[in-house]
Amino acid sequence: MSSKEKPTLGGTRIKTRKRNIAAPLDPAAFADAVVQIYLDNAGDLEHIAKSIEASDLNFSRYGDTFFEVVFTGGRTQPGTTKPDEGERHPYSILDCESKREAILPSVIYIQKILRRRPFLIKNLENVMQKLVQSMEFLEEDERKKLAIFTALAFTQKLSGLPPETVFEPLLKDNLVAKGLVLSFVTDFFKEYLVDNSLDDLIAILKRGKVEDDLLKFFPSNRRSAEAFSEHFTKEGLVPLVEYNEKKLFDGRLKEMKAALTSQIEEENDISEVIDTVKQRLKDAKLPDIEVVRMLWDVIMDAVQWSAKNQQQNANAALRQVKTWAGLLNTFCTSGKLQLELIYKVQMQCYEDAKLMKLFPEIVRSLYEEDVLAEDTILHWFRKGTNPKGRQIFVKALESFVKWLEEAEEEE
Repeated sequence: MSSKEKPTLGGTRIKTRKRNIAAPLDPAAFADAVVQIYLDNAGDLEHIAKSIEASDLNFSRYGDTFFEVVFTGGRTQPGTTKPDEGERHPYSILDCESKREAILPSVIYIQKILRRRPFLIKNLENVMQKLVQSMEFLEEDERKKLAIFTALAFTQKLSGLPPETVFEPLLKDNLVAKGLVLSFVTDFFKEYLVDNSLDDLIAILKRGKVEDDLLKFFPSNRRSAEAFSEHFTKEGLVPLVEYNEKKLFDGRLKEMKAALTSQIEEENDISEVIDTVKQRLKDAKLPDIEVVRMLWDVIMDAVQWSAKNQQQNANAALRQVKTWAGLLNTFCTSGKLQLELIYKVQMQCYEDAKLMKLFPEIVRSLYEEDVLAEDTILHWFRKGTNPKGRQIFVKALESFVKWLEEAEEEE
C-alpha cells in the first residue's frame, strides 16, 4: 500500500452530512400578499382576519412585516417608518381617522390574530417600539392615532402587551426634548381614562416603570411641578394633577421625616431641629397641619419602648413629650393646629395599646409645657369630632378638665 493511500474499512459506507438549506427570506413577497388580502376584502377587517387564517403565509418568519402592513399599509424600510417598495393598502391604522371609533376595530382585529397566533405578540412589540422610537418622522395626526391605539390596546388587554414595550423606548432624549413624548402621553392618558380609572392608569405606568417620575415626559426646560399642573389641568386631566401633587407632597414629607428622625434619635439640640424644620418648610411648602402631624410621629417613633413593662413605656413616652415640647410649641401656633395635635394624640393612643391609658397624662403634659392652651383642650372635650376612642378618652380626661374649669372660674 502506498504511503499516500488512506486506509479504508472494507464494506463500510461513508455517509456525508447533508447541509441544511434555508429557504430564502422574502419579506417583500409576504408583505405584498398581505396587502392583497386587504385590497381583496376592501378593508373589511372581519373578512381580512378570516382570509389570513385560511392562508398559508409564513407568519412565524415574517411577523414584523405583517404588523408593518397593519400599521402603515405596507412594508417599511428597515429601521424606519418610511415606505419601502411594494404594494400598499389604504386601510392601515395610521391611515384611518384619529378617533377611537375608527381605531378600535383594528385593536379587536389584532386581538383575533393574536389568539390564533400568540407567538406574534413579540412581533407586535417590535413594530410598536419602532414606531414609538421613530415618532419624529410621523405626522402629528399619525402620532395621535398611535397614542389612541396604545390606550385602546391596554384597555382591551391586548394579549398581554407589556406597558414597558411603549414607555421605555418612549423616553429617548431627542423625543422628550422636542415635546413629542408629552404630546403622545397626553393623548394616551385622555383616551385611556375614557374607560378606565386613575388607579388603572397608575398601575399601567408602574408596570411600564415610569410612575415614579412623571416629569420625565416633559422637556428639561419645562420639568417642574408647576408646568405639570398647568399642562394637564389645561388638558382636562385634573385627577392626574391631584395625584402627582400628592405624590410630590408625600415624597417631601417622607424626606423631611427621615431628616428629623435622624436628628431626634441622635439627640441634637432642639434649636438645630427647629431650624431644619423651618428650612424644609421653606423649600417644600408643606401645610402646617401636616407638619404638626409629622412632628408628633417623629417624636413618638424615637421612644425606646419596653417589650413588657407598661410603666417604663409610660415614663419613656412622657419624658419624650417633655423633652421635645419646645419643638411642638414652635409650630403649633394656633388653636386649629393645637386641636389637630390633640386629634393626632387621640388616634395614636386609640391604635396603640401601649398608649391607651396615657392619653390624659400626655394632654396634661402638653398643657404644662405650653403646647396646648386651656381653650383648645376644653373645645376638644366638649365638641371634639373624632369618634375613635372618644368616649373612653373624654371619661379619662374628666378630672383634669374639671380642674381647668374650676381654675377658670376662680380667675
